Amino acid sequence: MVDEKKDVQVELIKNNKENKNFELSDALKLITPGTSLRTAIEGVKKAKTGGLIVVYNDKLENLFEGGFKINSKFTPQRIIELGKMDGAIILSKDLKKILYANVLLTPNNSLPSNETGTRHKAAERIAKQTGTVVVCISQRRDEISLFYGNLKYIIRETDEIIRRASSILQIIEKHREIFDKNLNELNSEEIKKKPRIIKALYLIQRGMILIKVSNTLKDYLIELGNEGIIVKSRLRELLYSVEEQLNLTLKDYSKIGFLKSYKILSLLSYDDLLNLDNIKECLGISEDFCLSRGFRILTNNNLAEENISILVSNFKNLQTILDLKKENLTPLFGEEKTDIILDKISHIKTT
Repeated sequence: MVDEKKDVQVELIKNNKENKNFELSDALKLITPGTSLRTAIEGVKKAKTGGLIVVYNDKLENLFEGGFKINSKFTPQRIIELGKMDGAIILSKDLKKILYANVLLTPNNSLPSNETGTRHKAAERIAKQTGTVVVCISQRRDEISLFYGNLKYIIRETDEIIRRASSILQIIEKHREIFDKNLNELNSEEIKKKPRIIKALYLIQRGMILIKVSNTLKDYLIELGNEGIIVKSRLRELLYSVEEQLNLTLKDYSKIGFLKSYKILSLLSYDDLLNLDNIKECLGISEDFCLSRGFRILTNNNLAEENISILVSNFKNLQTILDLKKENLTPLFGEEKTDIILDKISHIKTT
C-alpha cells in the first residue's frame, strides 16, 4: 500500500511538472523573436514608455474599464504608439487585432501578489484570475515580464539567450562524450561476460544528466523561436539515441521496472544523481553484482523485439543467451529463425 502511494505521488509530481511546462511554452511561443508581438514589445521597451498588453479571453470581459475601443488590425507600430498611454492594450485571441487601448484593468485585488509596482500587480492578478497571457513592459526596471496563469517569466534579450544556449550546448557535448565512453565500456564488459554494475550506474547517471541539461536548453529554444534553429539542430544530433540507450539499460538492470525507475530518477536533483547509491536505490538494487538481461545489446544488434522478449523471458540474462546452442532455440523459434538468431548472437560475441 505504501509503495502504491509512492507510485501515485511520483506520477502526480511528474504530470504536474509537465502541465506547467506546457503552459509556459505555449505562452512563450506567442512572443518568440521574429513574431509581430515580440517586435511590438521590444519597440515599446526601446521607447521607454512602459506598457501592459493583455490577450483577450471571455473571463476578461468585465475586468477592465475606460479607455477606448479600436478594433483595428494589429501592427507593431500601432502598439508602440498606443504604448505611450498609461492604460493597458487588449489584443484579440488570435493576436490579429487591437481591441482596446488605454484601459484600466480591474482584477480582484484580494488575489495575492508578489509584485511591487501597480502595473505589475495588475498584470499578475489579471493573469491569475483569467488564465490569459499578460505582458508587462517595465519602464523603471527595463525588463519584460510575461504572466500566464500563476506563472511569471522574465523575457531576456535574444543575444543573451543565444549566449546561454551555446554555453549549455557545450556542456551537453561534453556529457555526450562521457556517455558514449561509458556505453562502449559497458557493452564491452557485457559481451565479455564480466559486467560490473558500476558501469551501468555510470551510464544511467550520465544519461539522466544529459536529459536534465537538455530540458533546460529546450526552454531557451522555445523562447528563441526561429533564432534557435541551428542550436536546436545540434541538440537533436547530440541527443540521438540517448534516451533509447538509457531506457534499454534500465530494462536490463532495474528490478522494479524501467518505467518506475525512470520516473523516480527524473525527480532526482543533479547532486542526487552524482551519488551512485541513489541510482542503485532507484533501480531497486542492493547488491554490488547484477547481470544484464540483454535488452540493450540484443536491440542494438537488430534482433526483433518479439524475439528479444522470448529470449529474455526464457533465459533471463545476456550471459546465458550468448552461450545458447541450436538445440536450446529450435523448440522456441523453429529451424529457420533459430539460424538467424544464432548468426546474430555469433556476431555479438565477435564484436
